[in-house]
Amino acid sequence: MLSLPRFAFSRNFVLLLVAVLIADQLTKDWALSALFANGRQIVATPFLNFTPVWNPGISFGMLADFPQVTGYGIPAFAVLVVIWLYFQLDQLSAIQRLGAGLIAGGALGNVVDRLRFDKVVDFIDVHLLGYHWPAFNIADSAIFIGVVAWLYGIMSTPKSEGDTHA
Repeated sequence: MLSLPRFAFSRNFVLLLVAVLIADQLTKDWALSALFANGRQIVATPFLNFTPVWNPGISFGMLADFPQVTGYGIPAFAVLVVIWLYFQLDQLSAIQRLGAGLIAGGALGNVVDRLRFDKVVDFIDVHLLGYHWPAFNIADSAIFIGVVAWLYGIMSTPKSEGDTHA
């Protein structure tokens, strides 16, 4: 049975979600005006550029040829994940709750892009020795860090005596 998480958990989750969402949208608005409007690239360091990239797919451009999936399915799935995370807060360790807030904020940041543009604004281009990581954004970074935190929380949680799960 679903129950609402304790107020402190839900408040912190929502605050982190909103902080990530705002940071993501503000940086994407900057990228749209500074990079996308005139096709400009900014070389920030020897390993970091800000480059305008429209991503019609999901991670690494996957599913770009399936607009029904990326336009409707992925946003619906992301919203369901956020709702599921919210209702799991009482079951999670502190680090997993942190990860959940980051994942939720990042997921909704990219959902906002899909609703606004039918694709995602990517602009952070990390590279080394001529090899480029696929362009990403703050939402993607939050999701990645959130998943790492979530997994760390799972691996660092001591098993109870009656727990027979591997």
